[in-house]
Amino acid sequence: MRVGIHLMRFDAVEPSALRTELATTAEAAEAAGVAWVSVMDHWFQMVAAGFPAEDPMLEAYTTLGYLAARTETVQLGVLVTGVTYRYPGLLAKTVATLDVLSGGRATLGIGAAWYDREHAALGVPFPPLKERFERLEEALQICRQMWDPEQNGPYEGTHYRLAETLCQPQPLRAPEVMVGGGGERKTLRLVAQYADACNLFASTPEEVAHKLDVLRAHCDDVGRDVADIRVTMLHGGDALLRGDVEGFTEEMKAYAALGVETVILRPPATPLSAWVRDAVAPAVPRVAEL
Repeated sequence: MRVGIHLMRFDAVEPSALRTELATTAEAAEAAGVAWVSVMDHWFQMVAAGFPAEDPMLEAYTTLGYLAARTETVQLGVLVTGVTYRYPGLLAKTVATLDVLSGGRATLGIGAAWYDREHAALGVPFPPLKERFERLEEALQICRQMWDPEQNGPYEGTHYRLAETLCQPQPLRAPEVMVGGGGERKTLRLVAQYADACNLFASTPEEVAHKLDVLRAHCDDVGRDVADIRVTMLHGGDALLRGDVEGFTEEMKAYAALGVETVILRPPATPLSAWVRDAVAPAVPRVAEL
């Protein structure tokens, strides 16, 4: 099992210090052997997670571009982009650019979007859930077409129509596609049909096992081997905040046995670099043994 970090809080230092803090955090992550670094795709901090909307929030792809310049090995992605935030052709171009400039380390994390407040605040349309899922499926198709050098013709969908799907330069490799969320009827079906990876919430091993059973059934329906899908999960890492590396490792055993390949940790209210150095880094070699 590998360890990743999800940089979702930017409130521990003043904005003038964020540039240095992010660079130090990324460098500490690579030195520790962290495999994945992600950010959120939000304009406001998440009230649903217990934070004030007014807390600092950086734009996702600008931040990833900066992190790409400060790292050499970690995989970079958004956990996850809401399909409503960008036209799919522009999103595909953005991720292709990140892949080229990071040396082939970009992942497209994408989902159906949910944060209606920030959409209304900034004047971005927020269609009903059914339509958002329809748009999500079309966006996945468009990105695949944009990243295929043999296809630069039109795309005709219900919600999106592209006269050309020209994308130059092409990514150095087709970016990994991660569909985030555990919705059993729609989200996991899209994972089975289109994604290279999924991201689940670490609730209990039993719940994750259930979600993976649902995913396996969807894969059977579309004629795909579920083993081809990289399984990741988001976790609070509370034991690590107490310095209990052994307890955290023991907790991860059940998830590793289910096939979870990467556990992605969320930061507490502390400088990000100190969190990586003091809490995350000691767990990386232990979890790698699972």
